[in-house]
Formats: sequence, structure tokens, C-alpha cells
Amino acid sequence: MKRLVLLGCSIMLFMFCMAQEKKFSPEKFDAEMTAYITKQARLTDEEAAKLFPLLREMHKQQRCLYQKKRSYGKEKPATEEGCANAIHNRDKLDIELKQLEQTYHKKMMCVLPASKVYDVIKAESQFHRQMMKGWQKGRRP
Repeated sequence: MKRLVLLGCSIMLFMFCMAQEKKFSPEKFDAEMTAYITKQARLTDEEAAKLFPLLREMHKQQRCLYQKKRSYGKEKPATEEGCANAIHNRDKLDIELKQLEQTYHKKMMCVLPASKVYDVIKAESQFHRQMMKGWQKGRRP
């Protein structure tokens, strides 16, 4: 009987530990993304020191715009005019997001060669794709 209780407690403790590992950590995500981009784009330490503050600044501003955009999609407006306004506002935010990217890409090209910025953009896209695939499968890559 004691072994059965001990086995049950061990299984529950194991499940609890596994559940703890699944929590999203923005700091860990950022560190993994930084390491991945640095490796894939073959950035030197000096290049990475110039690039990542700009990249983090861009991501911070993007998150604000994404939150605004998400708020327009939470509840469907009751009127046709409200729906039209919501669509118009979401479209404006999409344009703002692209303009923000364009602005930061220009800033990045002031501190790195265009070929490196291209590699960074490509690596960031690949990293996000890999993370999404891992989350869809219920695990992180």
C-alpha cells in the first residue's frame, strides 16, 4: 500500500515538474532568438552589440501595435459602420507595422551591411517558424 501511494506521489510530482517547463519565458525566448540569429547570420560580437538594441526596440514598438490590432478583433461591432471602422483601423495598423519595420531596417543598415541585415531578417523569420512548429506539437524545439 505504501509503495502504491509513493508511486502515485512520484507520478504526480513528475507531471507537476513537466507542466512547469511548459511556461513561456520572454527572457528565455529572447535569449534563444538572439543566439539563433547571431549564429545563422554569422554576426560578430561587435555587430550583435550594435544590432540587438535596435531589434529589441523594434519588437517593443511592434508589440504595442499588435496589441492595438488585437483589440479590434476581440468583439465584432454591432453595426456595419462599426465593422467598417474596425477594418479600416486594422488596415492602418498593418501599414504602421510595415512602416515601422522599414524604418528599423534602414537603421540596421546604418550599423551593418545590407547583406547581414538580410541574413538577420531571414534568421528571425526562420526562428519564429521553428518556434511555432514546436508549440503546435506541444513542445519547444
